[in-house]
Amino acid sequence: MKEEVRKAIFPLAGHGTRFLPMTKASPKEMLPLVDKPVVQYVVEEAVASGIGEIIMITGRGKRAIEDHFDISYELEDVLMKKGKLALLEEVRKISDLAEIVYTRQKESKGLGHAVLCGRQLIGSEPFAVALGDEVIDGPEPALSQLVSVFHRVNGPVIGVQRVPKADVPFYGIAAGQQLEEGLIRIDSLVEKPSVEDAPSDLAVIGRYVLTADIFEILETQQPGVGGEIQLTDALRTLSGKRPIYAYEVKGHRYDTGDKLGFLKATVQFGLKNPDLGGVFREYLERILSLSDGAEGR
Repeated sequence: MKEEVRKAIFPLAGHGTRFLPMTKASPKEMLPLVDKPVVQYVVEEAVASGIGEIIMITGRGKRAIEDHFDISYELEDVLMKKGKLALLEEVRKISDLAEIVYTRQKESKGLGHAVLCGRQLIGSEPFAVALGDEVIDGPEPALSQLVSVFHRVNGPVIGVQRVPKADVPFYGIAAGQQLEEGLIRIDSLVEKPSVEDAPSDLAVIGRYVLTADIFEILETQQPGVGGEIQLTDALRTLSGKRPIYAYEVKGHRYDTGDKLGFLKATVQFGLKNPDLGGVFREYLERILSLSDGAEGR
């Protein structure tokens, strides 16, 4: 009997240093993509993948995330009185998306430690992990792709995508035996290797489906790159005890915790917006044509 993946951990306690000074007082996960914060896109992805309970690992300065997914009686009352019923429905949908619980990561000790903070709320079940500042726009929700593979292989699955060689040192890198198109059994996992030492160009992205035996490893995991407890290191240890897999997630990934990544995501989601896409495209084409004209002069 296959175990359903019903829960997901969202590690959200990071300081967002790549986006300072904006993130000095505001969570990077609350940056807006058109009219929704980044983290809401990731929650909606989890819900569309059959996940009904989300465990958000937060820290200081992340209260805005909790407020966003909570009921706002005052705002709902104002919208009701003004007859803005469509907006009222949108606002109510947010608090009804999923069962969301919160626990704090008291110290910034890395992704592996953040996942460990959710141990008591996960128990012995398989679970997903999703980084709240990575949005993946694809034909099927990214977590849904991984859950399907998890059920087929009956083991932990890490989402990966190929990256340019120059970007390899910024990621965990996976390599192994290809079982079928897009699916490999991992035999090598390295956190942020040099280009010369990297076993492949398959970068670990912010999506995982894991089993509860990872917690026992994380509990004794020694700090790795950056002096932090790395989830990649714990998964490498786990791979010596049971098969773990990597799957090439289909879809365009945007790292919105990075300034350029956020700008790219804003343009793409703006173009896809049914109300704004047309006029936004015209605007972009106009400024590009003006730019080309200026260069010609």
